[in-house]
Amino acid sequence: MSDSVANLENLPGSFPVAVVMERRVASSQWVDYVWTATGIAVGRHPETEEPRLVREEGDAAWFMVGGFEVTLYADECESYYFNLMSDTPRAYVLAHPVDDGGCPEAFHITMSFDEAHAFLEGEDEVFAVDVPPELYRWTEAFVIANYFPEKKTKRKLRDWTAQEVQG
Repeated sequence: MSDSVANLENLPGSFPVAVVMERRVASSQWVDYVWTATGIAVGRHPETEEPRLVREEGDAAWFMVGGFEVTLYADECESYYFNLMSDTPRAYVLAHPVDDGGCPEAFHITMSFDEAHAFLEGEDEVFAVDVPPELYRWTEAFVIANYFPEKKTKRKLRDWTAQEVQG
């Protein structure tokens, strides 16, 4: 058995990550801050009740929200494939908005545009962030092991005018 096949069989079931959230002072009279997810940090990061401040500079501050696992599913492989093949592959951070202007409550991270889009149609926020190289390679290995594109075939056109109308 080749090394690449053995590696595909030993893929971990999930990938530990944390979300980096950015807070900027808003230029609006309605809210004090604007929040956005700006990245993903690879590795095990402790889950905290509140986002942990990691950097502050001028009107911006960056916070780490840990304790997440990215999990891939075989029935989402086509979405992962098209995401990885796009010009700018993205990981999607799903979060519940917070009414008091606080940090949105991130609750899930996915590599599937289809899954992210389903949440976008609700009231949740979806942040598209760059994919770290380690997460990209793990997702790529999963797609190689589990995705087999269906060959596209044209259906035969039927001559609808040749059929008799039955009354």
